[in-house]
Amino acid sequence: MADPILPGLLGTWKIVSAVREEVPSGARTDLFGANPVGFLNYSPDQRMMTVIVRSDRKRPAGHPIGNDDAVHLFRSLMNYAGTFEVRENEVFHYVDVSANEIWTGTEQQRFYKIEGDRLALTSPVNHDPIDGKVSVRSMIWAKLK
Repeated sequence: MADPILPGLLGTWKIVSAVREEVPSGARTDLFGANPVGFLNYSPDQRMMTVIVRSDRKRPAGHPIGNDDAVHLFRSLMNYAGTFEVRENEVFHYVDVSANEIWTGTEQQRFYKIEGDRLALTSPVNHDPIDGKVSVRSMIWAKLK
């Protein structure tokens, strides 16, 4: 059974860091570079949306965007939207729409912890959706006021 929505979870959060730790090697990678840019929003009607990009994305030279630029832009972006449900120390994102169609219709489980104005979201140990390596992805978010 779902827990009531925590008021502290609601609102808009700005990404601080996004790190992947491979299992069992412990190798760590900044998923979107050292300074990712992005937002996560949880609304009272149990809708959520997130978008994250690398801060070092190159702006295409112009229109039309060439294939190489399009690939770079797609691979430096992660976004999806849907509904969410809170259970104890977990939040489940039910993806309705995503830039990466492989995520649409999936359930994204995250362990969460709120400390002050920071939200930590951590995936369970599983295969990275980008390259399949067994890992844990951790993101730190700062609450916007």
